[in-house]
Amino acid sequence: MRVPNAPQRIRRPRGFPRVRVWMIVAVVIIIVLLFSLKGLAGFYTDYLWFDSVGQGGTWSQLLAAKIAPAIVFTVIFFVIMYASLLIADRIAPKYRSMGPEDEIIERYQQVIAPYRGRLRVGVALFFALIAGVGVSSQWQQWVLFTHRVDFGVKDAQFHKDIGFYVFQLPFLKFVVEWLFAGLVIVLIVTAVAHYLNGGIRFQSPFQRVTPQVKAHLSVILGIMALVKAYQYFFIGRYELNFSSRGVVEGASATDVKVQAPALRTLAVVAVIAALLFVWNIFRRGWVLPVIAVGLWAFISLAIGTIYPAYYQKFRVDPNEFQSEQRYIGRNIAATRDAFDLKRVDVTGFPYSDTLQPAVVNANRPTIDNARLWDPGVIKPTYQTLQGLQTFYKIDDVDVDRYLVDGQTRQVTVAARELNSAELPSQSWVNRHLVYTHGYGAIASPTNSATSQGNPNFFVSNVPPKGQIKLTNQGSQLYFGENLSGYALVNANQSEFNYPRAGAQDATTRYTGTDGVKLSSYLRRFAFALRFGDFNTVISGQVNSNTKLIFQRDIKDRVTKLAPFLKFDADPYPVVLNGKTTWILDGYTTTSRYPYSESTNGEGGLNGDFNYVRNSVKATVDAYNGTVKFYVIDPKDPIIRSYRKAFPDLFTDFSKMSSGLRAHLRYPEDLFKTQTTVFGRYHVTEPRRFYDGNAKWLVSPEPGGAGPNVVTSDTSNKPQNATSTSQRIAPYYLYIRLPGEKHESFLILRPFVPVSQDNKQTRLVSFMVARADPGEYGKLSTFVMPQSQSVLGPVQADNQVNSTAEISRQITLLGQQKSSLLQGSLQVIPVGDSLIYVRPLYVQREGASGYPTFRFVVVLAPNRQPVLAATVNDGLNQIFGAAPAAPTPGQTPAPTTGGNVQDLLNQASTAFNNAQTALKNGDLAEYQKQINQAGKLIDQARQAAANTPTSPAAPTSPTSPTTAPSTPASTAASASLQQAGRRR
Repeated sequence: MRVPNAPQRIRRPRGFPRVRVWMIVAVVIIIVLLFSLKGLAGFYTDYLWFDSVGQGGTWSQLLAAKIAPAIVFTVIFFVIMYASLLIADRIAPKYRSMGPEDEIIERYQQVIAPYRGRLRVGVALFFALIAGVGVSSQWQQWVLFTHRVDFGVKDAQFHKDIGFYVFQLPFLKFVVEWLFAGLVIVLIVTAVAHYLNGGIRFQSPFQRVTPQVKAHLSVILGIMALVKAYQYFFIGRYELNFSSRGVVEGASATDVKVQAPALRTLAVVAVIAALLFVWNIFRRGWVLPVIAVGLWAFISLAIGTIYPAYYQKFRVDPNEFQSEQRYIGRNIAATRDAFDLKRVDVTGFPYSDTLQPAVVNANRPTIDNARLWDPGVIKPTYQTLQGLQTFYKIDDVDVDRYLVDGQTRQVTVAARELNSAELPSQSWVNRHLVYTHGYGAIASPTNSATSQGNPNFFVSNVPPKGQIKLTNQGSQLYFGENLSGYALVNANQSEFNYPRAGAQDATTRYTGTDGVKLSSYLRRFAFALRFGDFNTVISGQVNSNTKLIFQRDIKDRVTKLAPFLKFDADPYPVVLNGKTTWILDGYTTTSRYPYSESTNGEGGLNGDFNYVRNSVKATVDAYNGTVKFYVIDPKDPIIRSYRKAFPDLFTDFSKMSSGLRAHLRYPEDLFKTQTTVFGRYHVTEPRRFYDGNAKWLVSPEPGGAGPNVVTSDTSNKPQNATSTSQRIAPYYLYIRLPGEKHESFLILRPFVPVSQDNKQTRLVSFMVARADPGEYGKLSTFVMPQSQSVLGPVQADNQVNSTAEISRQITLLGQQKSSLLQGSLQVIPVGDSLIYVRPLYVQREGASGYPTFRFVVVLAPNRQPVLAATVNDGLNQIFGAAPAAPTPGQTPAPTTGGNVQDLLNQASTAFNNAQTALKNGDLAEYQKQINQAGKLIDQARQAAANTPTSPAAPTSPTSPTTAPSTPASTAASASLQQAGRRR
């Protein structure tokens, strides 16, 4: 029966609350998606890019490597947290006496009672995501851990394979630290749950913690103690191999004799503490856990910190070498192995300070290839002479060797890349559809210049012409250095190819394999979000055949595919079979090689590491963008591990073409690191190593870093070389080494003795690394006799700058609104002696100025340095030796006949006129007269050589024997020497 005026209950649709909840969830999801669209677009377009370059499998493997550890650790933490919260709910007391804090708790329990299970899942999932998702940042350690290989070498202290320390220990250390931190979170959250469930009361006059709660928390604390015990015994002991407490890195005397036993003791203490936590379950109060933790802390401080410090200070330091000798030996052996220095061939250099003309003539190919052009100096010269348009740039110049006219020549080479910042206009069409690529390459020999001081080009201009051939397609550079953004190809708009003089510009359409086809609006919209540019969606230029090319910077490209490798800072282009290919050196590194000394690398090898290998040569086709990773060092365990993880990414080195192999260089960043480390670790005897007096340093850079500049803004004196902390950079040469029969392309770096404030700058050795096929990677060090003082680069440069005539010429060239650039000083072995070569350049001030070659300074042992047009000319001035065949690329002036003495007199007059012009600041007239003097001297030499009575091979003035000659020929020879010196 219905009661009159009774309040009526409003009936709601049974499904209303559920519908409302799902509506809220849907709104939240939509908002999250809107904020995540750009991230999703990046994820999707990344997949499209990997798939377009044929590495879809690698994309999946990289994704799995990042997701797998996050999922595994999220699940593990969720299970641990959920289980603990479930136990907390199950052992919650049914009844508790009401206290001041219970009213709020009672209301809380009434509210959440219907949702207790879901709340438990939500809390566990929340903390699991916080603790687990971040583990994806450890994906490289996860990959190495799950694809471990053996090094085949065991550490000296614990006799475990090095692979354990490189592949397993870092990840195990992370897991233990993560687990302990996770248990701390579980302990705190569980204690809060017990409080909310009534198992813990802070203001209760009776039992504040129920026995069940006490048992639960004691078990968690016991597990945490066991985790610490594992960390002490299995992680901490092995970590001693990376200690820096001693003289060198690695487990030292204190670590082995004191710290290791202390860690074992602490592990036992931690186990005892865990047992006391468990025993505490059956006792009242918390006395035992407090005693366990206090004792643990005291022992840890006493034997883990105080006693090792005492032992080091009072037992090891007073007898340091005797205590550390064994461990120093271990460090030497490990460091030499980790930096691949065990295979360095150390050879005594039979140095002679008397360089004979016969030796000079026998080494003419080496002398002919002495470098007159520095890559850093010639870059603005290339840009001015061969940039051609504002939208072209010369981003970098590199040294390589090419076969030109049947002869191997060392050259500087650069790519003419696109300069998007200086297009005729910055319209969207210009930036992405019209100007899509650079064009051509520039190359010139390093050892010659024109009469105007410019490079002699082997390939130049647009379209490219010269001895090094490029096809039209091979000239199109869609990928290069520092090339950002994207390009749209096969659009309705044709692409600009190169300018034509007096005609319509040449256009092209991309026919290469790279690019993601914009075949759907989904793809267009995804790229619009990625680049923040919706023209890809709305532009009428884009059609279904249009492809979008991105990741055009070659370093970004290879790093995207192989983010676990480091790459050399100096990639270089190779022109081969009419096309351009970029070569990049890839490194594997680790800081986990036991006992090896850590170092800070340079360039692409930045950061701390104590093991390095140049395991990979990466190539990028400048037109198609095709990337290949050739494994050049298959013995490297780290690259073997990554190859197991990403099998589709790598290619056997045997599949690299012989043409590309002929252009491989030993990488500069690696050589810098190895020479720096070798300066100390060439010493293998612990006593001498400890004393340190046999240590070498890389020679200081003469005059500081880079080319020295002398301008009229400074004093009228050239800058003298000084010993600075900046070390001389290694340089590439094509020379013949002592005792060898043929020239090699190599990289060289000189050493000086260790000294305070660089006071010792004499040359003690130089190190080289070969790069030619069949000898690639061979390291050699040539050591000077200890009984002789051999000029080092700084000493040689000081001698040059203190020579009055050279100093005067340098000062004159550095005046009148021009700058004189002193190029890199090179130490070049010639037979059993050395010569020192430094090119000099002049650059006019102003935006139109660029470096032009003027002279080269040549210094031979026990001789005065001279200025000359070529290194051969300089040696001829020094020794009076007859010149050999002209330097390749330089055409001798035709002989016009005439009396030798008349020609020399004319040359002397021209030289005097040049000096007058130089003093007056007329550089054009100066250059004209110098060129005329050079031609006249060449004619005089040829005329003297054609004289029937001239000697076959003039000898050095210091030689004890002299070839017979007639008075006329002797006078001619003397005049040639005098004119050559004045030239």
